[in-house]
Amino acid sequence: MKIGLAMGGGDNETLDALIGRIVQAEKDGFPSVWLANIFSLDALTVLALAGGETKTIELGTAVVPTYPRHPHALAQQAATVNVACGGRLSLGLGRSHQMVIENMFGIPYDKPIAHMREYVTAVRDLSRDGSCAVDGKMYKVHANLSVSGATPFPIMVGALMPKMLELCGELCDGTLTWMSGPKHVESNIVPVLRKASQAAGRDMPRVVCSLPLCVTSDVDSAKTFAAKAFEIYGVLPVYRACLDAEGAAGPADIALIGDEDTVRQGLQRLAAAGASDFYGAVFPAPGDDGSYERTMKFLASLGGEV
Repeated sequence: MKIGLAMGGGDNETLDALIGRIVQAEKDGFPSVWLANIFSLDALTVLALAGGETKTIELGTAVVPTYPRHPHALAQQAATVNVACGGRLSLGLGRSHQMVIENMFGIPYDKPIAHMREYVTAVRDLSRDGSCAVDGKMYKVHANLSVSGATPFPIMVGALMPKMLELCGELCDGTLTWMSGPKHVESNIVPVLRKASQAAGRDMPRVVCSLPLCVTSDVDSAKTFAAKAFEIYGVLPVYRACLDAEGAAGPADIALIGDEDTVRQGLQRLAAAGASDFYGAVFPAPGDDGSYERTMKFLASLGGEV
């Protein structure tokens, strides 16, 4: 299982600081970084700029919300970013959540499976073939795309539940998970992906997992912080279902928290469950001033995989 890093999504980080962290991640030997796209810096723009400062590291989004963006516009942007980073982009897509799409943005959060199927088809065809012809319930897109130097890029989706996982197995290059532990990955994610991809005559997609992570001696402080910082994910329905599948009361119960051996064992359990990749959402323990540096040193010491 490859070990990467989760970045982005923070409200206060500057553009230069985030690009600097991506550059440092490559220097430290991490094979990938995955940027959230929430309410701060635009992930694809950051990756385009970081692509010019790096040479080998995989640059992924986890995830770009689909409903606010037309698939042709996103395909055009992603193709341009992939040129800028020398073909190292992995485009992670997700529906976001009803409270964001409807309540904040005023966009109907309708027909999620049909929406994602049509969206992925349009983006994939534009990336691979330079044209698409989609006549669906949500999108009717007949258009071309020609970006000089462009090559097809992997398309991932944030798929956690059976119907979306089936779509992922049929059409996509991988799933991106959050708040999914080894029980959920092994029992509910990997088997559905494998069955759907085999039925479609495709290779098994990647299973790219992420969890909060902190290497520390102050476990209680870290768990208290995680319970508060990630509290919302214990309420949002899809993540609540993932936590229930794991038998976890809340996000702090599924976070990888403890000393190096404890966290290594947690990563090994995910690998054994079928995860192909992991990107750690590193956070510091408030009672342990050196926990962030200790965590990053530990992850770098793994040499990119467990």
